[in-house]
Amino acid sequence: MDKFVVRGGNPLVGTIRVSGAKNSALPCMAAAILTEDDVTLENVPQVQDIETERKLLASMGAEVELGYGRAQHRTTISCRTLSDPVAKYEIVKTMRASSLVLGPLIARCGMARVAMPGGCAIGGRPIDLHLKGLEKMGALITQEHGYLEARAERLHGAHIVFDKITVTGTEDLLMAAVLADGETIFENCAREPEVTDLATMLTGMGAKIEGAGTPTIRVQGVSRLHGVRHRINPDRIEAGTFLVAGAITGGDLIVSNCNPAHLGAILSKLQEAGARIDILNAETVRVRADGDLRATDISTQEYPGFPTDMQAQYMALATQSEGVSQVRENIFENRFMHVQELVRMGANIAVDGRTATVRGRTSLSAAAVMCSDLRASASLVLAALVADGESILDRVYHMDRGYERIEEKLRGVGAQIRRMGNVFASREEIVAVK
Repeated sequence: MDKFVVRGGNPLVGTIRVSGAKNSALPCMAAAILTEDDVTLENVPQVQDIETERKLLASMGAEVELGYGRAQHRTTISCRTLSDPVAKYEIVKTMRASSLVLGPLIARCGMARVAMPGGCAIGGRPIDLHLKGLEKMGALITQEHGYLEARAERLHGAHIVFDKITVTGTEDLLMAAVLADGETIFENCAREPEVTDLATMLTGMGAKIEGAGTPTIRVQGVSRLHGVRHRINPDRIEAGTFLVAGAITGGDLIVSNCNPAHLGAILSKLQEAGARIDILNAETVRVRADGDLRATDISTQEYPGFPTDMQAQYMALATQSEGVSQVRENIFENRFMHVQELVRMGANIAVDGRTATVRGRTSLSAAAVMCSDLRASASLVLAALVADGESILDRVYHMDRGYERIEEKLRGVGAQIRRMGNVFASREEIVAVK
């Protein structure tokens, strides 16, 4: 099992490039199910969740080619034949986005059998909103032996009001609606850039969609979709993670291949904390922190609010900010598992329900810590970058689900970080990261 060894103390200086958003790529890969034609996706990140999605589509009979060499970050998918429209548990158990194939499978094949998602380290992500919407569109849904089975000769349009904002629910039902008979109106939709990215791809395939990126989306169903070449959005969470890395280390970091328009809440909070932010162009942001950082409060919200996927990283920053910060988590009920690991490194954090109180500025010291989920892993890397000594981060496979070669990217801008396959590192291996 791989580990990271990180020695703190270096400001990050230089340019770091953001990969494509895995949270855009996953629904876009699922959308390839909707057509018999080839679909080519560009700017696809090389992360573990993408490989899991490839295995899932291949198990259904699709041909999926992940680009390597000159075709790096390009994926070609052919769903001409879908011989087995089943999302098998042994494949999807490691990836929460598996429910995204439910809508496109029933729209294309008239049936879908998907392993039910269980709990998640950061809290439950119920699928009931997906199912209620599909039933309104005419699907018959049953549950047996841990699988959901949905059937419909052909879906029809409906008026669907989401009880709560759901990103995957919006995406899943949007994919179902594009091949349904008649018009479907969705209200209280997620407005995340990942939803808009999916809608852009579907429109390029011939779908008729209005209102993506707003609370109300209208879809006029069509009889078939054709192939498309689509470029995936930059990963706004990876960009935000790197911006925090530049600020927390007192560095001068240029974050390229990002979309500043998607980073409004993050950039605003960094400026409030005392970091200097310059938007250099439509895809480049510079962050500098040449003075003391100030405590600021955050409260996670659906887009365009402060993203829950940046809460852990911001908490690491708060440990190095002068004063008391309040961090309120409104999206997931169990997303403070990184707190105890930060405390092991010397952070002063108290949790009361959904609110964490962070007292900075505290000196962090290196420790052996455990990664519990994707974004918690990122927060521990950030803390280790400013800790005194060498930290060992265990279970970094969580990081590999959503960050592409993060240790190489950080090392390229001055971080002392190395991946190792064994926690009992030799003296020579540890010295190599100094």
